[in-house]
Amino acid sequence: MGGVHKITVEGAGEAVCSEIERVLVALERAQGFGRLKGLARKLPVGCRRGGCGVCRARILAGEYRLDSMSRAHISEADAAAGLVLSCAIYPLTDLALRLETPQFKRTVLQTAKAS
Repeated sequence: MGGVHKITVEGAGEAVCSEIERVLVALERAQGFGRLKGLARKLPVGCRRGGCGVCRARILAGEYRLDSMSRAHISEADAAAGLVLSCAIYPLTDLALRLETPQFKRTVLQTAKAS
């Protein structure tokens, strides 16, 4: 372990990430250094530990190691389709990914307030 890999964000640019670093951290660093100029806004960041679902991404190519993440935000079907939380993956090879819009489920409380 400890290799360094290129992370390509579709339409935005590239970052470098070691195998012992979460992809989201590398993306935040790259954006801070102006290497993700194609992003229209700041990276979506929430809890940074796989629980909130804000940093959803679709892996287009490459291999990664997965840390635990909430099944409320990434179902088994989502994971099989290449969806991950970028704060919960570590690259094993170069990666290509697309940032996805988070999909939040409405709670009963939110539904009641809307009525």
